[in-house]
Amino acid sequence: MRNTRQRRQQIVQLLVQHGNVQVADLVERFDVSSVTIRADLTHIESQGLATRNHGGATLVRTPPQERDIHEKDALNLPLKESIGVRAAQLVKPGDNIIIDSGSTTMTLARHLREHRDVTVMTNGLNIAWELANAPGVSLLLAGGTLRKQSLSLHGSQAEASLGAYSFDTLFLGVDGLDLQFGLTTHHEAEASLNHRMVERARKVVVLTDASKFGRVSLHRIARLDQVHTVITDDGISGEYREGLQKLGIEVIVAEPSL
Repeated sequence: MRNTRQRRQQIVQLLVQHGNVQVADLVERFDVSSVTIRADLTHIESQGLATRNHGGATLVRTPPQERDIHEKDALNLPLKESIGVRAAQLVKPGDNIIIDSGSTTMTLARHLREHRDVTVMTNGLNIAWELANAPGVSLLLAGGTLRKQSLSLHGSQAEASLGAYSFDTLFLGVDGLDLQFGLTTHHEAEASLNHRMVERARKVVVLTDASKFGRVSLHRIARLDQVHTVITDDGISGEYREGLQKLGIEVIVAEPSL
């Protein structure tokens, strides 16, 4: 699986560099069969990043570059803060919730410190740190392999740790939200874990600033028909507000923090 993931990431890099790739060239470069390469290109096409053509594929849109978690923390901070405040208002005593790792979801964690009788599971070390001393929050931390770039735990152990639980709400951060392709992120293993989180929660709430709308990263997390609520800022376009509402998704625009 790791070799597959790395090869597909390299193919996307070649698409970005050259605009197109050929099956024969990729077979020679990676020393795999043409069947394997065609499966890779089909997967990349399913993410909305390329279109297949005779003998290869052509780039459709360039996936955004992933930033380190510390860089993300500094981006659009006032907007993220207001989104975190609004998300915290949805959490009630007795709730069992999942908070995905991320810079926007970390602001939610920060505003849960004074909550009471709340159980939180997270795969984010940054989230766990924010809630470690919160007296009214019971904290569950997923196991797995640490991805240092995002301070997140992922892998089969992390996914297995979710199996014994049922949660009221998942609060999910994303790298991209597209009306056609759904929710996406940069890292395949994180996307797999996020997908498992979606399955274990009765309600899915996406926390994202408006800059993420229209973006498509390499790995799909979930379809939009699996989302119940999106909390964002007033930068959301009319197209996206209307498009989400037509899908039956509640759109909450967070008031700017003072």
